Amino acid sequence: MPTLCEWDPLSWPVAPDWSGLVEAFWGSKEGGALAEFVQHRMASGARIFPPAPFRMLELTPLSSVQVVIVGQDPYHGAGQAEGLAFSVPDEVRVPPSLRNIFKELMREYGAGSPASGSLQSWARQGVLLLNTCLTVEEGAAASHSKKGWEVLTRQLLMACNARLGHRVFMLWGAHAQSLRDVVDESRHLVLASNHPSPLSAARGPVPFVGCGHFEMANRWLVEKGGRKIDWIAEFQKTVA
Repeated sequence: MPTLCEWDPLSWPVAPDWSGLVEAFWGSKEGGALAEFVQHRMASGARIFPPAPFRMLELTPLSSVQVVIVGQDPYHGAGQAEGLAFSVPDEVRVPPSLRNIFKELMREYGAGSPASGSLQSWARQGVLLLNTCLTVEEGAAASHSKKGWEVLTRQLLMACNARLGHRVFMLWGAHAQSLRDVVDESRHLVLASNHPSPLSAARGPVPFVGCGHFEMANRWLVEKGGRKIDWIAEFQKTVA
């Protein structure tokens, strides 16, 4: 699997309706500082993941966004992160937070567990899987936090908020909920809970376990004239 050092940020594929926002970011003071930081870390020998930090912007055009799920930063183990929040590639062991997400889906829908930890099927249906920070160094969680990514991710959320229509924003944990001010809650639905990490999933004030967010999102989308997300498309393949 390639590492970030083999990629040029301006060559990372994104859907056409994201390109203007992304190009403007790289031309900004914050984008330039972030690029300089990452280049310095690569020159120092750091292994940086994921290889495709804008995968979510490639698979989920702005025009297709129905739901936004906000995570923290990518998985920091080799081969885990694939540029989609909480998702891992096929054949990679499902991490604990994603395992709790799957457990909640099984509780809500009564489905069997999926064969894969990849959430690409969600992304292709209009679920923007966005981390607040889009790169990380191997074995060092939050190592690229507060280096500039948060400026871009806030802008991406603002773009989703500004579009006509009604969307669902799932904000799991304090990092995600710090962006709640971006969302116009008179038009959009915010579903907030603790992070699905085993350290917080069952804790208050709003436990992730038992939150019911997936069914709530679908009911609201249909009420507003939108379409449901097939959250268990990959689960159904494993059910006899």
